[in-house]
Amino acid sequence: MAVLPLTYIPDNVLRKKTRKVTKLTSEMFSLIEDMIETMHVEHGVGIAANQVGRNLRIAYIEIPEEPEENGKVSEKLSYLLINPEIIKRVGTREVDEGCLSIPGFRGNLIRSVKVTVRAQDIEGKEFRIKAENLLAQALEHEIDHLNGIVYIDRMQDPERLYPLDTQEKADSETSIMTTNVWNLRRPAQPVVRKS
Repeated sequence: MAVLPLTYIPDNVLRKKTRKVTKLTSEMFSLIEDMIETMHVEHGVGIAANQVGRNLRIAYIEIPEEPEENGKVSEKLSYLLINPEIIKRVGTREVDEGCLSIPGFRGNLIRSVKVTVRAQDIEGKEFRIKAENLLAQALEHEIDHLNGIVYIDRMQDPERLYPLDTQEKADSETSIMTTNVWNLRRPAQPVVRKS
């Protein structure tokens, strides 16, 4: 396995809808392993193939174990998604989100409460995921990547985008950086959700 270089906005590979996978090749199996390794090294929750410069509809998501309100610990969830698509969205909620392809920034945006996703596994078999909370958010985020959309495209207000390391930079420098990132935004079409 190898750590692959990430692509960052404004790289055009992040702005194109990715190509459907019709047959998994040995090169793609290696790519998947390298994507997972890269995501772990970069401390991500998910990664899409175009984030490592590949124009393929492949994504990987790994939700870590987390303490729950009832005192139990949720299990780690991991999904390899080939040709994923969201087939149902329900409700809305405001979330805080970041991205490996937009380092140093986070933003508040609207995501679905629940989603249903159809995808294929590594053997080409179709499966569905019904998800909510962080998993639903990660699925929307990674599938957006595969459709050429980054999270800032879903934001409505530049005031909701903020740099992670504001204490080390002067306010004017931080404002310029935020404006520069915001100007890379391409407003996305609204999504249709059921109430």
